[in-house]
Amino acid sequence: MTAPNGRLNFSSSRPLRIGLSARVMHRSPLGLGFRGKPLQYLESSMAYWIMEHGALALMVPVLGSHDAPMGARPASDYIDQLDGLVLQGGADVAPQTYGDEPIRPEWAGDPVRDQYELSLLRECLRQQKPVIGVCRGAQLLNVCFGGTLFQDLMMLRDPVLPTHPHVDDVLYDELQHDVTFTPGSTLASLYPATPQARVTSVHHQAVDRLGQELEIEAVSSLDGVVEAIRWKNSETLVRGLQWHPEFHGRQAGLLDSAPVMLELLHAAAERAGMTPRAAAA
Repeated sequence: MTAPNGRLNFSSSRPLRIGLSARVMHRSPLGLGFRGKPLQYLESSMAYWIMEHGALALMVPVLGSHDAPMGARPASDYIDQLDGLVLQGGADVAPQTYGDEPIRPEWAGDPVRDQYELSLLRECLRQQKPVIGVCRGAQLLNVCFGGTLFQDLMMLRDPVLPTHPHVDDVLYDELQHDVTFTPGSTLASLYPATPQARVTSVHHQAVDRLGQELEIEAVSSLDGVVEAIRWKNSETLVRGLQWHPEFHGRQAGLLDSAPVMLELLHAAAERAGMTPRAAAA
């Protein structure tokens, strides 16, 4: 489904409610004032990316852990109340989640967060509600459909097409590279005059074996690393973006992040029976 060009208003008795999965800090630094307590949080630019188009951004807490109260609500109760979902970036996906073992201890990832986000994602699929996975979220989407990940891109040694760094600890969200859209893909249709585009890059892992029923919609122009995927053969919008569209608003020359969010909101409005209308000039 392609979102109309330009910004939209979604007029109804209520605004669209888009869930955001939580980033998880299992033990906070003492200097933050929480005395080592676990934290759940979101990156503010991710919320603003949703909110600037008139929807509500609602963070969904982790559904259960060793210290969760009895009677914690299941994922279905949360997704029942949402119109769509965005999976944030963050910690590595645990290799055990896709049937592997960490090559290095620092790549062990966060299996608690994996299971929490997978439960939200699977419930969205069951309820046919749209999803965008960003960075880690795109990788988890691939894993959900039976795919695997490269634990570290710099371990690849292809003499014909060498892998370039996709993360820089100093530059962080200022590291950029070009992506090439797959001709004829739905993502390419959102950017019809842009076969290549500049995006941010903050990841050291990426799609290895593509999950079942997924298709590649963009690759890195540098080295062919998968940069966007989509659930094919389904009317439910489920898309993964390896770059960070929420960072693009404050950097010149980067791909406009509005079309992919508007597409999500348009799909969410249609699923909820709302009528979108073009914003006034």
